[in-house]
Amino acid sequence: MTSVKEMLAEAIKNKASDVHINVGLPPIFRTNTELFEANFPVVSSENAKEMVLDMVGLDRFKKLEDKKDLDFSTTIEDGHRFRVNAHYQRETIAIAFRVIPNKIPLIDDLNLPPIAKGLTDLPRGLVLVTGHTGSGKSTTLASMIGLINRKYKKHIITLEDPVEYMLENETSVIEQREVGFDCPDFTSGLKHVLRQDPDIIMVGEMRDLETTSFTITAAETGHLVFSTLHTMNAPQTIERIIDIYPANQQDQIRTMLANTLQAVISQTLFKRVDTPGMVPCTEILLCTVAVRNCIRENRVYEIPNIIETSRTIGMQNMDNSIADMYSKGYLDRNEAIARSTNPTKMEKVLAPMQFEAVQQPT
Repeated sequence: MTSVKEMLAEAIKNKASDVHINVGLPPIFRTNTELFEANFPVVSSENAKEMVLDMVGLDRFKKLEDKKDLDFSTTIEDGHRFRVNAHYQRETIAIAFRVIPNKIPLIDDLNLPPIAKGLTDLPRGLVLVTGHTGSGKSTTLASMIGLINRKYKKHIITLEDPVEYMLENETSVIEQREVGFDCPDFTSGLKHVLRQDPDIIMVGEMRDLETTSFTITAAETGHLVFSTLHTMNAPQTIERIIDIYPANQQDQIRTMLANTLQAVISQTLFKRVDTPGMVPCTEILLCTVAVRNCIRENRVYEIPNIIETSRTIGMQNMDNSIADMYSKGYLDRNEAIARSTNPTKMEKVLAPMQFEAVQQPT
């Protein structure tokens, strides 16, 4: 029978980012986007159940049986932490582990645009980090909070499900509240957070109407608020927020969002070709007067053009970022073209770079 602690220790040894448990298969590790079978026995239904019980105990296991999904975190003996989701598939338990690095990476080490550091100096407003699952949103947020923690004397409160990076008090005072343990849910935590004298609030995810509403209200009352959404670009992010609201409230939320939104960082990860690892490509939207007018007047479709013509102040679209990362030698040419929003245009943009690289002396 596979021991969950031994398996997770082996995942760390193999520099895996994720581990997947499915009955009838050995544990599956993901390393640099690729899946492979780990050298462990095939997992049985009883083995999967024992893994979850070992991590959460009987009371929380009953919640999994009732709701069929359970989010939590776990730590192994060497101190490495994992974000975990246990769920059912084909009437058997499956488990997904995400490795949480022990050390919060410095923002300078993440290959993010320089403007990301500047966003940590904002006095108030809403900053969103968006992208698909596994795009590095939590790491980006943690690095930004870490920078604030080193620079400023602030009271920072996070609401997370579950707590991922463990943030140590440096210059700032940090409280991390885990949904299900320190507060019953995001909505309850957000209802009370404004009475806890925060300067900065980090909400793990704007996942529904209530969470979104309280998050925007917190930003509107003069706090600096960070959060995430599972959206792929800035226009989609703005439309998703507005569409969460009933039709009769959408004009009001456009005004609130136009007044509070400061920036959207949309990111996705690419496998590096120069060294083992991943690198983010990012779209950056900064809320200038023109952008705020587009949000307020329901002209979100004009925002991509504003991003394209505002590179001198730090904005960039995803294809700009992909081309930049390719020019630095980080990306595979075919993947850069395939994952761009306009592959035909990207192929033309990258062609001179490829020619220049060929002409360089060896």
